[in-house]
Amino acid sequence: MPRRIRQHVNALSLGHLRAAVEPVPLPPDLPVEIELGCADAAFLFERCEGDPNRVYVGVEIRREMVDRVNRRAAERRMPQVVAVYGNLLVDLGGLFPPASVTLCHINFPDPFFKKSQHKRRFLTPGLLDSLAGILRPGGMLSFQSDVFEVALEALDLLERSAPLFMNDEVPWRFVRRNLFGARSRRERGCEARGLRIWRLRFRRALAPGSRAAFNAPATPPARAGECGP
Repeated sequence: MPRRIRQHVNALSLGHLRAAVEPVPLPPDLPVEIELGCADAAFLFERCEGDPNRVYVGVEIRREMVDRVNRRAAERRMPQVVAVYGNLLVDLGGLFPPASVTLCHINFPDPFFKKSQHKRRFLTPGLLDSLAGILRPGGMLSFQSDVFEVALEALDLLERSAPLFMNDEVPWRFVRRNLFGARSRRERGCEARGLRIWRLRFRRALAPGSRAAFNAPATPPARAGECGP
């Protein structure tokens, strides 16, 4: 029976903040998709089934889960899928070369409901700067959550990062459906229970090296709560 893997890890602990990472070897001729906090990488395996002509990299802070995903990829003979250890708060720039990633997925990040734990939410201005460095110009960032507070916080952060990231729909709008032909376990569970899923899709707009301005929005997100899947 597989050993149970803990669900929550404190990325702010010194052990994870100081851990060394190695650059991910990437082929120069294939698009690269990454998932931040990939867990069992069910989403990436399904993506690979639909489009095997890409490289799929899951970044996960739990080393046991990284090993489990890589064993599964070997068993399923899917060398396109690989999981790597990384702390999303500090390691993205060390894992991926500049402008090397075509598409980044953030699927159902831990909401950390307690106010004292909000600092552990990893979608921050610092992470967006890191993503801007590794995404190709025109590359896409996809975000999903079933917690409206978390999704609205992400929407606000991304809209204020303009022109570094631009909404692929219209400003202050969520995406209404899954456009990738793959679902994580969490997404399938939400759909089975009839829960609403809040989706965002933004594009990297400026040249690598630019930094987000994080301006205050000129117009508040009017009726944002009414824009759903």
